[in-house]
Amino acid sequence: MALLITDECINCDVCEPECPNDAIYMGAEIYEIDPNKCTECVGHFDEPQCVAICPVECIPLNPAWVESKEQLMAKYERLTAGQAPK
Repeated sequence: MALLITDECINCDVCEPECPNDAIYMGAEIYEIDPNKCTECVGHFDEPQCVAICPVECIPLNPAWVESKEQLMAKYERLTAGQAPK
């Protein structure tokens, strides 16, 4: 699944720079996550970095965007294809 930022978000700005896929962006009122770019940090880290750092715990799984670990890894590979290793 991709992740979702709920309306409990306080716009503290800590999650956006932590996302290795640049999936987090400022929406109309709160930060949002692009489900086409969110891999739950699969391929990058053992846990989603935005969830780990969020002070108000407002980043649950997005029930409208169900994906397996294999699908998340395939998305990671697609997003990072052609990029130099970090």
